[in-house]
Amino acid sequence: MPIDPERAFQPVRIAILTISDRRKLSDDRSGDVLVQRAQDAGHELADRKLVTDDPNRIAAQVRSWLDRDDVDVIIATGGTGITGRDSTPEVFNAIYEKEIPGFGELFRWLSYTKIGTSTIQSRASAGVAQGTYLFSLPGSPGACKDAWDDILATQLDSRFRPCNFVELMPRLMET
Repeated sequence: MPIDPERAFQPVRIAILTISDRRKLSDDRSGDVLVQRAQDAGHELADRKLVTDDPNRIAAQVRSWLDRDDVDVIIATGGTGITGRDSTPEVFNAIYEKEIPGFGELFRWLSYTKIGTSTIQSRASAGVAQGTYLFSLPGSPGACKDAWDDILATQLDSRFRPCNFVELMPRLMET
């Protein structure tokens, strides 16, 4: 699908949240991938944080960004697996006002072509809350690259045709 050169690029303000019990910002390769790709695409890094796999901490951080006017998109990496401490999908599902099920479906379909049936362990998801897009990605750098390169790069580009998430932003709070 094409980028329409006659449309103006509109940068979005993105907050990156890493969810991990083992990582620190200094060795957060997945968060680094997302920050680099977002900035290379011309978007603004609104904020970046790391929290442990604790549902209350995850929810508190996401809700604090939802209350800010300078965050259009929240991208989380980590905590989407099926082990006991993985709780990101449950937290995000409780926050979503509208889920975007096609995101997780498309992510797993694309991932299948690269990692085969192991993609079944991913619970990547997306939705909208308070006029802000939320994306929950697996914690591996490869998964973050795939999600950005194969989905988010175009859907967060206002020039992408036939449609993109950016052009819908002014209407996300409609009643």
